[in-house]
Amino acid sequence: MAADNATEGNARIEVLISDMNGRLRGKQIPISAEKKVWSGAVRLPTSTQSLDIWGDDNDDITGLSLTIGDPDGTCVADERTLTDMPWAPPGSKQVLATMHELDGSPSFQDPRAILSAVVDRYKALGLTPVIATELEFYLLDGDWRDRSIPSPPAALTYRGEPNGFQLYDMDAVDLLDDYLETLRAYARAQDLPADATTAEFGPGQFEVNLLHRPDALAAADDCIMLKRVAEQAARKHGLKSTCMAKPYTDHAGSGLHVHASIIDAQGRNVLDAAGGEPKKLKSICAGLLQTLQDAQLVFAPYANSYRRFQPGSFAPIDLTWGFGHRGTAIRIPEKDGPGARIEHRVAGADANPYLMLAAILGGMLLGLENDLDPGVETTPSHVPADAPRLTHDFLTAVERFRASAFISDVFSERYQKLYGETKHKEAIRYLRSVSDFDYRTYLPRL
Repeated sequence: MAADNATEGNARIEVLISDMNGRLRGKQIPISAEKKVWSGAVRLPTSTQSLDIWGDDNDDITGLSLTIGDPDGTCVADERTLTDMPWAPPGSKQVLATMHELDGSPSFQDPRAILSAVVDRYKALGLTPVIATELEFYLLDGDWRDRSIPSPPAALTYRGEPNGFQLYDMDAVDLLDDYLETLRAYARAQDLPADATTAEFGPGQFEVNLLHRPDALAAADDCIMLKRVAEQAARKHGLKSTCMAKPYTDHAGSGLHVHASIIDAQGRNVLDAAGGEPKKLKSICAGLLQTLQDAQLVFAPYANSYRRFQPGSFAPIDLTWGFGHRGTAIRIPEKDGPGARIEHRVAGADANPYLMLAAILGGMLLGLENDLDPGVETTPSHVPADAPRLTHDFLTAVERFRASAFISDVFSERYQKLYGETKHKEAIRYLRSVSDFDYRTYLPRL
């Protein structure tokens, strides 16, 4: 396939794959050599997708790099995702790809392939998940590297201090309208189904809603590209965007909420209670609640992620469900009609969208194929006293993930081992690190 309106000079096409942390890796190819993209000639080491957050291939624990010769895989480009790159030289394009082994099979390490395999389970039942995401992120002043700490854009501060909470504050939106307009323009250029943009609690925190898709893989693609669009727009304005779950101690964390329903071959919402008892919705809630602890590492993949789970915040700490209740882990916004769906509120903005949706759809499938009871509903006036809790500990989440039969089933034993061992190394390194808090609190007193 040839790119339209390509120009001579520096125009390029970028072939992008997602690693386990949702970081995009790949190659830049001159637009004149675009045919390589579609012929299967673009290759990368398969170990590219086993890199940890520092970019280490961890061959000593995974045996997936030099131990086996660091073999190549083929980047199979998804033509549906071919789009313009408005921040790059005119005529430039990008395309998302799935890593395949040289024998033609999808790599077990590829997050897109993992999600596709879960979606195939729904297809076998004649069903299609419908997904919408809501991404929160912070916009930071461009001096964050020099300061070594984040700070809001200057327009949102007075004498260096944030102007206060900005939830739905139109002044915050207006003050950063240049940035937000660039973000929206980039999103339009990439055909991202971006809908509402709102100011969230924290200074410089925003949320962008992506419209629902009857294609979970496309929804994940939209989400990962929105993260890139937010960052590219920030660079244009001398700022930085971050999907770090908790960049500030005293301000709200950033979540990645997921709305999900299921339609049959006739396009009917199978979760529609039609005015009656929402048995399927409740069973799906139960499936998600039963698997949340096992999958928390996917929803909260870093040490920093666990700082987001604070009592009294909108980040859930208990395994709870409810109708319209934004303090629960699993919320039912609507139970009747075509809009009947669940909202999954656990994941942070730092989650890999492909792995996140694989875990969510796997939990939903458990509730769809079984008649499960989610327990007592949580309401503003009643929170079950014995509700199990999510962990606040990174290492505990790692161990639950590594021991889970559910994770093995959804992600494969090989990926469970790869992801679990990589994150275990990260957790141990975190626990061994002496922090500034240690120095400020203990060194002067002990």
